[in-house]
Amino acid sequence: MRGLHADTGYLLYRLGLRSGQLFNTFLQESGLRLRHYAVLRFLAGADGALQRELSTRLGYDPSAIVGLVDDLEKLGFAERRPSPDDRRSRIVVLTADGRAFLRDTDEAGLRVTNDLLLPLDPAERDVLHSLLQKIAETGLG
Repeated sequence: MRGLHADTGYLLYRLGLRSGQLFNTFLQESGLRLRHYAVLRFLAGADGALQRELSTRLGYDPSAIVGLVDDLEKLGFAERRPSPDDRRSRIVVLTADGRAFLRDTDEAGLRVTNDLLLPLDPAERDVLHSLLQKIAETGLG
């Protein structure tokens, strides 16, 4: 019988859980969760996004996106604006405060990653990152 640690999928799941727990602990100081961070990180690479696009790209329920964006608006990290393509639609954009928050969290994210990957040397970390990126680019859309 194979043990749980013989299953790559299970190991990835456990690593993801641990990473999320560590990063959530840091984010909670600011009143945010990993889901908020994911929205902010997505918006940082876009000129804005419709809420339905956020839902599709991040894999969150549309009603959850509404609540997350509401929270981010209250903190001044994101705002809804009229879409330049369709004035009836609203896009969500990252604010200057949201960009500053992401810059401040970069160091904490690096600490979490370093803690998780402590057993690996730099070359192994590079290989792991490349492999995970390859899987994410082909398997996560």
